[in-house]
Amino acid sequence: LLPNLGTVADDICMVRSMHTNEINHAPAQMFLHTGFGQGGRPSMGSWVTYGLGSENRDLPSYVVLLSGPPGGAGTSLWSTGFLPSVYQGIQFRGSGEPVLFLSNPAGHGNGDRRRVLDAVRALNEQQLATVRDPEIATRISQYEMAYRMQASVPELMDISRENKATLEMYGAEPGKASFANNCLLARRLVERGVRFIQLYHRDWDHHNDLVRYIRGNAHHVDQATAALIQDLKQRGLLEDTLVVWGGEFGR
Repeated sequence: LLPNLGTVADDICMVRSMHTNEINHAPAQMFLHTGFGQGGRPSMGSWVTYGLGSENRDLPSYVVLLSGPPGGAGTSLWSTGFLPSVYQGIQFRGSGEPVLFLSNPAGHGNGDRRRVLDAVRALNEQQLATVRDPEIATRISQYEMAYRMQASVPELMDISRENKATLEMYGAEPGKASFANNCLLARRLVERGVRFIQLYHRDWDHHNDLVRYIRGNAHHVDQATAALIQDLKQRGLLEDTLVVWGGEFGR
């Protein structure tokens, strides 16, 4: 079912001993991402970025890419829980506007956006000095990050800049939302120093016609998964990049 992944078997360590006592999808997903079957705890991506930060000041330190809808636990899978929300995963979209509300409104340029941000920052800093709420500091930081992302994100998401051989290796198609495109974007994010990148592909919850559905989903992820490992390796990035590939704990 995964012939391409088999070609990189020597670079893979398989762990079969993980399990959980959670009996349904959402709690099992929460357990995989946070270590607990209930919400309210930070995701692994939030912990990693809390501890290590990012090497790129113009992009979030924790990026989420979806091919299809999120899992049963939804956006809580990349939540910060009780950590400051600056460490939350930021969802990038494979088609349309990469990040919602990142672009300037019609008729407004970067100068207008800068003046608005400066005024809002001044007000937020006054409030922060009064109440010392860390969420206000997060808001200030994220507004500035969004301003810088207006320049960095369009360049990042334009995979048409990749050569033909790379696009064919992944099976990626510029302008199309797919797991293959997301794998290529993951490599581009790694190159740019983004600390934690999470790709979601579903649905694997097959209750009938298993041969057809499992074969189809395996086909969707096989080529691009192997390509990501090969691409990271040939660029020297696999030496300090950990790729974790799996599903709901114990299910």
